[in-house]
Amino acid sequence: MARYKFRDEVEWADWFAQAMWDAPGAPQRLSGVDWVVPMPMTPQRLSDRGYHPAWLMAQALLDKVPLEHRPPALADGLVRLSEGEHQHDLPRAQRLVNPGLACVAHPRHASRWLGSHVMLIDDVCPTGASLQAAARALKQAGAAKVSAWVLARTPPRRGLGPL
Repeated sequence: MARYKFRDEVEWADWFAQAMWDAPGAPQRLSGVDWVVPMPMTPQRLSDRGYHPAWLMAQALLDKVPLEHRPPALADGLVRLSEGEHQHDLPRAQRLVNPGLACVAHPRHASRWLGSHVMLIDDVCPTGASLQAAARALKQAGAAKVSAWVLARTPPRRGLGPL
């Protein structure tokens, strides 16, 4: 995952998407979804990295869905409000309250969210704080339901209890 996210090995997106698609019940996860949105990146991080890992995974995942059942996807459905500190650099307690997680629904797409079911796509879920911030932004914009599909979850460190 680190090679994919930080070393420009974007070819892993297809492999990760296939792993998600091969999971039990995968096609049903997209049933009734109106929109697919990747977890947002700040413009600076996107510029530094040169690609959007969650967006590449979302595209590769949707390529597996027959066209007639494929929900539309928006790369810029959400906007991250600040750079903040990298989540992977912070201890769990600080990750949960990191102001850099704040995001909003992109104003250009505001009417799309009203009453819709939005599926968030992300690569790794360390604490769920980023997903909660994104879901909150979509709900505030009028989404009726927000679901998330994540490839991996970071295991808790010893002594920290459940995530």
